[in-house]
Amino acid sequence: MTKSQGKTNYFVHPTARVDLPCRIGADTKIWHFCHVCEGAIIGSQCNLGQNVFVAGGAVIGSRVKIQNNVSVYAGITIEDDVFLGPSCVLTNVTNPRAQVVRRGIYETTLIRRGATIGANATIVCGITIGRYAFVGAGAVVSKDVPDYALMAGVPARQKGWMSRHGIILPRPDSDGIMRCPESGYLYKEVEPGMVQCLDLDEEQPLPPDKAVGTKTYDEYKDQ
Repeated sequence: MTKSQGKTNYFVHPTARVDLPCRIGADTKIWHFCHVCEGAIIGSQCNLGQNVFVAGGAVIGSRVKIQNNVSVYAGITIEDDVFLGPSCVLTNVTNPRAQVVRRGIYETTLIRRGATIGANATIVCGITIGRYAFVGAGAVVSKDVPDYALMAGVPARQKGWMSRHGIILPRPDSDGIMRCPESGYLYKEVEPGMVQCLDLDEEQPLPPDKAVGTKTYDEYKDQ
């Protein structure tokens, strides 16, 4: 079955294909040449760019932005407010062989709320990407990533901590506090390898006055 029949509260471009039954939330936009398979779950206010594939059994939360040429396979769960950059790669079998069928034993991958996966990055299956973690372009991630971690390279290694606004956090002061240059929010490594925002719970949305950027990333780097 191609596309949804009858009136819907989401947008599907005429070149896209949506196989029913599946679940798509209100105000989601599915653009050119996308394919959403039967059994897929997609939340509200998502944006699926050109040539995105969503398999049956994949789960995508709300307000997720998926850029062009990304495939979300069965076994992958993407929480709310995640950004998937152009042509990033998600997998569901660590040791694929054309001659060996592993359809019933797909490995699970969880990308938690607010995380960013950069363009052309690869996420090896069976791991968790923490809340607001930031995986740089072209990185290859094969291990769990903690909340707010900045990951880069092949293989990916942690380079520091990234704020909820996507700005590298400076070195902590004498009290262990790191201040985001953009939002002013304070962060602290409350336990080794565990950073928390002290001003806003990780599960709460950004207030409207903090949800619009005013400077480029390079402007913050030059400060």
